[in-house]
Amino acid sequence: MKLLCLDIPQPGATPDQYQPHLLAEARHGWQLYKNGIVRDIYFRQDRPGVAIIAEAESVEAAHKALAEFPLAKAGLIDWQVIPLGPFLNWEMLFAPANA
Repeated sequence: MKLLCLDIPQPGATPDQYQPHLLAEARHGWQLYKNGIVRDIYFRQDRPGVAIIAEAESVEAAHKALAEFPLAKAGLIDWQVIPLGPFLNWEMLFAPANA
């Protein structure tokens, strides 16, 4: 299952509180990448944070893996996990009315 995972900064969390965890955060992300859970990771452009495209058996499995990030374990972030599926509307391009 493909998932879009967006970090959610917790109220009151500050960049100074994040700082001691950032190296361990990157290491954990690398381990998830090597294990095939993290497929892509991006810095968000609208605010500090990340967007991850993940692969997991379920939303719950993704939450479990994401909860192991050091910032999550420290209570500084949480995660929104959105399941994704194939875009099927391409077929409209080939329907007789659109030919």
